[in-house]
Amino acid sequence: MPSGSRIDLTNQFLIAMPGMADETFSRTVVYLCEHNEKGAVGLVINKPIDIKLKNLFEKVELALDRVELAEQPVYFGGPVQTERGFVLHDKLGEDRPPYNSTLSVPGGLAMTTSKDVLEALAEGTGPARVLVTLGYSGWQAGQLEDELGRNGWLTVDADPKVIFDTPIDRRYDTALALLGIDPRMLSQEAGHA
Repeated sequence: MPSGSRIDLTNQFLIAMPGMADETFSRTVVYLCEHNEKGAVGLVINKPIDIKLKNLFEKVELALDRVELAEQPVYFGGPVQTERGFVLHDKLGEDRPPYNSTLSVPGGLAMTTSKDVLEALAEGTGPARVLVTLGYSGWQAGQLEDELGRNGWLTVDADPKVIFDTPIDRRYDTALALLGIDPRMLSQEAGHA
């Protein structure tokens, strides 16, 4: 990469290579919500934890009556701020203001960290599709680029269908398929020229 040029991987999937040294990210797919000169922020979309959305809502003293959401798992979003919730969701229509603390991602999704999105979901007025995580994945300036240079990740344009419509255990393989890659063909060894 020439000096001074910068890549922007916002609204892309990071797909962990089989040889990923950090066990936290083994076989993960991370949706990048933001990537700029200060670093990157993303959410792991394929590592559910042992908490259902209805349980999370009970902890924050809200009732979740949407049956299709109540049994959804909460996900491990990454190792940063694991006590804090992050909601990845469809953007609302232009006639509705965004929730507090919302990062609008080019490409149609948004990430919200405030309780008002949970309140809206409890009232039945929230976004149609959500993925809720505890914690997020973060990289300091240049850190992600360094990991990419060491063959730690593959990248591909994100497809919301992988996040919201693909069974959890198929998300890694489906994200790889967006690149035309069969996971059985990936080597655990990084190549060096």
